[in-house]
Amino acid sequence: MEKLSLAEKALEQGQGILRLAPTWVPRSFCVPGRRIKLHPDDYYILGGQRGGIDERWLSSTTPAKNGPLTGENEGLSKVIVDDATILLKDAISELKDKLIGKRLWDEHGAWPMYSKFFDNMGPLPHHIHHNDEKAALIGQAGKPEAYYFPPQLNNHGGDFPYTFMGIAPGTTREQIRECLVNFTKGDNKITSYSQAFKLEPGTGWDVPPGLLHAPGSMCTYEPQKASDVFAMYQSLVNEAIIPEELLWNGTPKESIGDFEQLLDVIDWDLNQDPDLYANRYMHPKPVKPLAEINANGYTENWVCYKSDAFSAKELIIQPGATVVIKDSAAYGIIMMQGHGKMGVWDIETPALIRYGQLTHDEFFISEAAALTGVKIVNASTTDPIVMLKHFGPGNPDLVL
Repeated sequence: MEKLSLAEKALEQGQGILRLAPTWVPRSFCVPGRRIKLHPDDYYILGGQRGGIDERWLSSTTPAKNGPLTGENEGLSKVIVDDATILLKDAISELKDKLIGKRLWDEHGAWPMYSKFFDNMGPLPHHIHHNDEKAALIGQAGKPEAYYFPPQLNNHGGDFPYTFMGIAPGTTREQIRECLVNFTKGDNKITSYSQAFKLEPGTGWDVPPGLLHAPGSMCTYEPQKASDVFAMYQSLVNEAIIPEELLWNGTPKESIGDFEQLLDVIDWDLNQDPDLYANRYMHPKPVKPLAEINANGYTENWVCYKSDAFSAKELIIQPGATVVIKDSAAYGIIMMQGHGKMGVWDIETPALIRYGQLTHDEFFISEAAALTGVKIVNASTTDPIVMLKHFGPGNPDLVL
């Protein structure tokens, strides 16, 4: 018999469900909010020069862009196969449509999204993600993203649970240009031309490329396109200076210093939309009529549904229930609450995780397994199972 590769063995032993290892990512410009279950001694385990670990990347085949000190395979999820691991990226490259399905493989030739937990004690700078056209100038893809604020990770809101979004209607290009020119002179006051919205657990926001935004200090579940392109347009946050190189982070080397390039990244109609709240805010929406799904022992809501690049659901399984959940596409999951079984795997929600420790809280479900249906057993008589599920583009089930 021909020996199975690690990828084939992982798919076989999990019966279409891959177990993933936690993927921790530091950011030099962030202070961790300490809500992503990493052990208190480990938030700065990579050294002070790398900054604190305030992100956990989920179902990621996207390398983190963290400058010259970036670690090998930083940001890339690993599949656990017995006592070995293989990069999820490599498993997908080998297994192709057997893992992510023919539709996604034929269209993208890769897993085209990832999600993350972003956990900062304070707000991030007002920043922007480039669209495909602008990101291509530095060899990357554009980056739409979305936010959902899981109640399980938001026992406190951090220092500033408000997100600046967009540019106030009536603001001129010259006013924003002046802010960018003043980036190295202290506070460039760019948020004076924005508006802030209070963040509420259990809700979310859609953030297309080209939209200026300064994420608040809620711990955030953040599905996004497979890219790590960004540029920081605010120079001072919580009395911390933002390095100038982050202003030019997404700019081609030959255009650094050209402020018109920065202004051209901004989608002005999107930023000055008078209905910004109505068009970008997301409240959970049931995937089916509530009476239909509650009768079967579970509730499932769309929590991210306004982007064509990804989508996400929250699945809640009642105590003691056994359910079979079918989806029409491959997806990743992260456990938020509870314990039990999912297919052949034990699933559980750890309270505390050491850096490098393996867990049973993150998995990737192949399209074939999703179509057949995933059996989930809630082993508790009191605690619901709650998991978040992240999907790639064009989810056939996303009909609202």
